[in-house]
Amino acid sequence: MEGLIGKKLGMTSIFDADGRKVACTVIEAGPCVITQVKTQEKDGYSAIQMAWGEKKEKNAGAALKGHCAKANTEAKKSFVEFRNPDEAEAAAKLGDIFDVSIFEEGQFVDIIGTSKGKGFQGVVKRHGFAGVGEATHGQHNRLRAPGSIGACSFPARVFKGIRMAGQTGNRRVKAVNMQVLRIVPEQNLLLVKGSVPGHNGATVIVER
Repeated sequence: MEGLIGKKLGMTSIFDADGRKVACTVIEAGPCVITQVKTQEKDGYSAIQMAWGEKKEKNAGAALKGHCAKANTEAKKSFVEFRNPDEAEAAAKLGDIFDVSIFEEGQFVDIIGTSKGKGFQGVVKRHGFAGVGEATHGQHNRLRAPGSIGACSFPARVFKGIRMAGQTGNRRVKAVNMQVLRIVPEQNLLLVKGSVPGHNGATVIVER
């Protein structure tokens, strides 16, 4: 398969073969079940829909239950489409289950998640502005101010895209080329090198 849906559990560190301490993120990936196979003839494009995570019976609607029942599984929480599957993946059938065994230790994966929301932040935190240090020329409370944001009477407006204060985080982020350090198939765990977008418990997508 192209990837799996999972959950970020948190960060830890392990020692590699050379005795170096490496920071890594623990992800519970899968098992995921195929709940729909889309084809070019029927749907206009080729894709495989995978589902993960149990959903409480009382919170699942009839349409969701019926959709998952076609794959002979309980109602699921998260659904993701993987487009343009190769020949081997296209041969997968409704109800097939995949787990972390599709990955190998040492390979590189891309991980998609939603970054932590940090609310309304200024330019120093949001864009990495340096501020003005101590050179405020006697002005009060200007150390972290953005400075000038526009030109003079022409064009007499602020250009679109100017880096200013605003909502920070809470965006879909893809971390590319994350190395798989260790796989624990008994617990469906992946240990990937470095940090992954999102808070502990956040849903992530691991792509090969």
